[in-house]
Amino acid sequence: MQLLKSGLIRGVILFAILLVYSLIYEGIEETFNLYIYNAIIAFLLGLTSIIYQIEQWQYWKQILAHYLSMLITVFPILLISGHYPVNSFSDVWHVYMQFNKAGIALFIVTFVMFNLFRWFGNRNSEEA
Repeated sequence: MQLLKSGLIRGVILFAILLVYSLIYEGIEETFNLYIYNAIIAFLLGLTSIIYQIEQWQYWKQILAHYLSMLITVFPILLISGHYPVNSFSDVWHVYMQFNKAGIALFIVTFVMFNLFRWFGNRNSEEA
């Protein structure tokens, strides 16, 4: 339960930041709506970040669970947000491919950063 509470807090903080920022553009409907959709996505990202804190799960299971949760929640929001044209199956496929490319790029960057921080942390503790 504590893990879920932690995810909710992260999600609400991210949502609130983007919601407040969206109020600046309240008179510009398209920009306002974009920030609202981004705030919802940020909330979901904060909430699902707890998947990587489930220590009983293997890393590949955490990755798969996070990908599926993003596919079920974030991908549909991208389709309905109006940010991408979705007039045909080809358009939806294009958004799906961009979704996956961005996910792979973010995964690689965070994986490398995490391992670099861990490597430097271990190196510094060995020197001390």
